[in-house]
Amino acid sequence: MTGRLSFDSVQELQAGLREESYLADRGLATAIYLAVSLDKPLLLEGEAGVGKTEVAKALASLLSRELIRLQCYEGIDASQALYEWNYSRQLIAVRAMQDVTAETHVEDLFGPEYLVERPLLAAIRSGSRAVLLVDELDRADDEFEAFLLEILSEFAVTIPEIGRVAAEEPPAVVVTSNRTRELHDALKRRCLYHWIDHPPLEREVEIVRTRAPAVSETMARDVAGAVARLRSLDVAKRPGVAETIDWANALSFLGVERLDEGTARETLGAVLKDHEDQELAESRLAEVVGDVDG
Repeated sequence: MTGRLSFDSVQELQAGLREESYLADRGLATAIYLAVSLDKPLLLEGEAGVGKTEVAKALASLLSRELIRLQCYEGIDASQALYEWNYSRQLIAVRAMQDVTAETHVEDLFGPEYLVERPLLAAIRSGSRAVLLVDELDRADDEFEAFLLEILSEFAVTIPEIGRVAAEEPPAVVVTSNRTRELHDALKRRCLYHWIDHPPLEREVEIVRTRAPAVSETMARDVAGAVARLRSLDVAKRPGVAETIDWANALSFLGVERLDEGTARETLGAVLKDHEDQELAESRLAEVVGDVDG
C-alpha cells in the first residue's frame, strides 16, 4: 500500500462509502480499495444508470479530494482534454506590445498565464489531491483512447513551450464505459476492472431509502419492484437506479402512498425516457405494477 488511503480495510471503505450515501457491494468496494491503494485506474463498465459515475463522486467526497471530470464524447481530442492556449488573451497582449518588441517577447505569450488547463492537465498538476473521472470513454474514438492510455501510464506531459509537467503522485482514477463499443485490451490491462449490474431488489430498495429518505419503505419497494419488471420487458433503454430514485421521489412528492396502474401511467416519464418504451409499458401496466408486494 502507498499509505494514501485512509482506510485500513475493505469493510472500512465500504462503510465510508455508505456514509456518502453510496451503497457498494463487497466486490465493488474491494475493487475501489485496491485501485486507490495500488495506484491503479479503475475501469467500471455497465449499463447507463447503474451508478458508475457516482463511484467517483462518492470517493472524492470520502477522501476529501477534488473531483476532476473529463466527459468523453465523439470527436474529443487531446487538446480538449489536456490543455489549450488562451488565444484571445494572447492577441490582446500582442496588440498591447510595441511592434518593435513583439517579436522579441513572443515567447512570453506562451507562459503559464496563457495556458488553459483541461481536465487531464489539471489532474496531473493536482496529483494525489484529486480523483480523475474519465466518464463514458466508449463515446470517444480509438485515437483518443490510445492517447489516454499514454497519460495513464506516466501521468506526465511535455508542453513544448513550458516543459515537462508530471504528477508527484498520481490521482485516483475512475474510468467508466457504457460499453457502446469495446475498449482496447491495452487500456484494460492498465486498469483494475469491475462490472456494475443493476442491483437486486432488496439492495435497490435500500438505495432508494438512502438517496431519497423522504420516500417510505412501502413506496420504495413498490417502485423498485415495478422497475425490475420494466427492465425485463423488451425496452430499448432499461431504466437505471437513478430513474428508480426519480420515480420514487416524484410519487412521494405527489403524495402517492401505493403504486397503482393510474399513478404509474401518469408518471412513466420519470422512469422511461423513450416514447416506444412508454407505449410498451402502458400496454402491460397490469403486469408491471402487478402484485407490488411480491
